[in-house]
Amino acid sequence: MNVPDDRRYTNDHEWARLEDGRVRMGITDFAQDALGDVVFVQLPELGATLEAGGSLGEVESTKSVSDIYAPISGTVVEVNSELGDAPQRLNEDPYGEGWICVIDPADGTSVDALLDAEAYRQLTEA
Repeated sequence: MNVPDDRRYTNDHEWARLEDGRVRMGITDFAQDALGDVVFVQLPELGATLEAGGSLGEVESTKSVSDIYAPISGTVVEVNSELGDAPQRLNEDPYGEGWICVIDPADGTSVDALLDAEAYRQLTEA
């Protein structure tokens, strides 16, 4: 399982990476593997206000429908609209082309409270 060291993680299997004061996020390799083949992604609306831990969208796979949870509180400033036509990118490249949205954080230090890569590895191995 791929767990890049350059980002933070949630207990709900989302990743977050700080980029120039904003946070790009998506679902982890563990999550996409558990979901199976992704067939649809419901993205958040641009400008939506998110609360950490609140649902921001859904991923539908051949196995189930799962909520996507906001890793931090903030405002959605960018969405990966390409997932509408190519939801399989979540399976193929969850840490790259499969990103979900970019959030302008309400608190710039909130990412620090998320799990680091080692803690996330321990969570998924438990």
